[in-house]
Amino acid sequence: MDFLRAGRVESSMDTAAKHDEMLDHDRVSARSPERALPRRGRQRALRPEPSVCLIGAACGLGAPGAYCAEAPARLRARLALSTSLRHAFVWRNMLSARAKPNGDDFPPHGLVPFCRRLARPVRECVASGTRFLVLGGDHSCAIGTWNGARVGLGRRGPLGLIWIDAHMDAHTPRTSPSGRVHGMPLACLLGFGDPLLVRLGERKGPCLLPQHVCLIGARSFEPDEEALLARLGVRVYRMDEVHCRGLAAVMAEAVGRVQSGTGGFGVTLDLDAVDPGEAPAVVTPATDGIGFDELRLSLRAAAAAPRFLGMEIAEFNPPMDSDERTAKLVEKLVETAAQVPRPASALELERHYLARNYEPLPVVLTRGKGVYVWDDVGHRYLDMMAAYSAVSFGHAHPRLVRALAVQARRLSMVSRAYYTDRLGPLAKRLCELTRTQRLLPMNTGVEAVETALKAARKWAYKVKGVPEGRAEIVVCDGNFHGRTIAVVGMSAEPQYRDGFGPFAPGFLQIPYGNAAALEAAITDCTAAFLVEPIQGEGGMVVPPEGYLAACAAVCRRHNVLLICDEVQTGLGRTGRLLACEHENVVPDGILLGKALGGGLLPVSAFLTSEEVMNVFTPGDHGSTFGGNPLGCAVALEALNLLEEEQLVERAARLGDYLLQRLRELRGPLVRAVRGKGLFTGIELDTSVVSARRVCETMLRYGILTKDTHDTVLRFAPPLVIRRAQLDDALERIGRALNDVRPLR
Repeated sequence: MDFLRAGRVESSMDTAAKHDEMLDHDRVSARSPERALPRRGRQRALRPEPSVCLIGAACGLGAPGAYCAEAPARLRARLALSTSLRHAFVWRNMLSARAKPNGDDFPPHGLVPFCRRLARPVRECVASGTRFLVLGGDHSCAIGTWNGARVGLGRRGPLGLIWIDAHMDAHTPRTSPSGRVHGMPLACLLGFGDPLLVRLGERKGPCLLPQHVCLIGARSFEPDEEALLARLGVRVYRMDEVHCRGLAAVMAEAVGRVQSGTGGFGVTLDLDAVDPGEAPAVVTPATDGIGFDELRLSLRAAAAAPRFLGMEIAEFNPPMDSDERTAKLVEKLVETAAQVPRPASALELERHYLARNYEPLPVVLTRGKGVYVWDDVGHRYLDMMAAYSAVSFGHAHPRLVRALAVQARRLSMVSRAYYTDRLGPLAKRLCELTRTQRLLPMNTGVEAVETALKAARKWAYKVKGVPEGRAEIVVCDGNFHGRTIAVVGMSAEPQYRDGFGPFAPGFLQIPYGNAAALEAAITDCTAAFLVEPIQGEGGMVVPPEGYLAACAAVCRRHNVLLICDEVQTGLGRTGRLLACEHENVVPDGILLGKALGGGLLPVSAFLTSEEVMNVFTPGDHGSTFGGNPLGCAVALEALNLLEEEQLVERAARLGDYLLQRLRELRGPLVRAVRGKGLFTGIELDTSVVSARRVCETMLRYGILTKDTHDTVLRFAPPLVIRRAQLDDALERIGRALNDVRPLR
């Protein structure tokens, strides 16, 4: 009888074998997981489409008989008829063992290559964030399933596993009562058993760590296996404990254990754990098992956990299922796995709930340290953006974090209605460093710009004598000072202005880098000239040498305030404390931000002379959070770091080296390299390639950067970067540029 059954298995798998290793993706539903927003402006709750990949593992090599090898094909045929599951899953692979069942070899011939082939689609599902459901086959397929899951997790962390089984009957060839391997998988995954199966994952160490494994429902053990699990410290919930506490409580505790300290977890189910009165068609039925309804509810709760990766169902024996009771239960389990909504990813949540005023690169960052950041799957990137100079001191600098924590425990916020012991010292320090006399604290860079605009206009009316309502401020083409209404009103970028008018009058644009144009634009009503020493957002544009000094002379001759926007370029970014110092210019007004908050908090400031600042009286201008003690404490420590770690000098030294190395790059993509200090950019030939594509290629090489205006790549790493790290970044940048595919 065994041989007759074995022959029928071989025949029934002919069709399935044709699909082996194919990503057939015959999605019963081709609907996109992204849902359009409903009409009439009413937002619908985010409910990602169920997306489960089914993988058939038609293998009976590890069991006493090969009958359960028929299970995947039988289940596939049944699921194809299900109307309730029509839109719930994708068949990804149908794998056949391609070997004669029940050979005498141990492990059976063909099992190792089969498990390796099974590991591949599981690995791809886990790496892509797609949930999987493996339909066995005997339980030896678990060796392939969970090795694949562990490799797919990559650097996210170890794998957790909940193993639901009635029998744990073998872990070595010598002690296997049946001479079969299907009872061995857990021991193999823990690093014990046949060497070929233990080393399946081709990685150092075992697939599973004992502290991340829970065994539920066991009613019998092979003695050596029981001793091994006890010695390793695997948490075993015997069936009597499950009956006493209830499966729901046991499963909840197990989920907590396998999620703690892991990158994700899965569940593997041997159907013999289910009471045979409900699921009789199993290889080794055992009385007094788990009730199916209780099992289904518990699995639903486990599948709803945020780190759930997928599930495996093994040991269904179709020849014994004449009334299809067991097949119906498996179908319900598939439905349970497929219809539990996958928790929305961070990327999906942002895309669904946030305004679409940014187009981020497709990477979800979760932590940072120094010049590096890591994404949600553990990949490390060298940050060559430094958050537009806001992270000049690197991510999570320990001294800045300490200053933040100490001040937060003392006093974080009281508003400017009171004096504090942090704001005065910060104002004194900044005024002395910048050779100014007064400071007005704000939060964001654009708030500092707005403050300067108000100060310049009122100074023009109250001090210079400009007729009320006629003050003018000169700005440059290509400027970027923020995105408030007043600031975009003086922008030359059409997108920044489109749909936001009418704009405030009183702004005049002139070409950047042309001091003669400034002199020609000045009238008796001109209050100020607002300029960036280097235009960052405008394309990393460096003006001609002597430009800023010439502008300063023009402003002095005409009694016009020179206001330098140093929000991005200030505090050492270009190799000087302020970029205007490259030409020995002392402006009438200075705008600082970004790096001033140490990459931890928004802190900005407008610094100027006493004459200009005195136009403000109480109530003229203010900010609830501006000058808060928490931000001031961090800013003071940032200034200490700037001096003590000699970061200005480092930016000058490494900036020259960065420019030199970037200019050595050759190829059809690079049109020009420009910048100053650690504030540089590569202008691309956009007829050959889009800047967005280059940024995405950089991601693959572990480099974070972002383009501006679709033409220029910015490279402005944290000032704490070391020469070796910069060399590593430059090598990766060069390889990425060589790897970019031109537009077709």
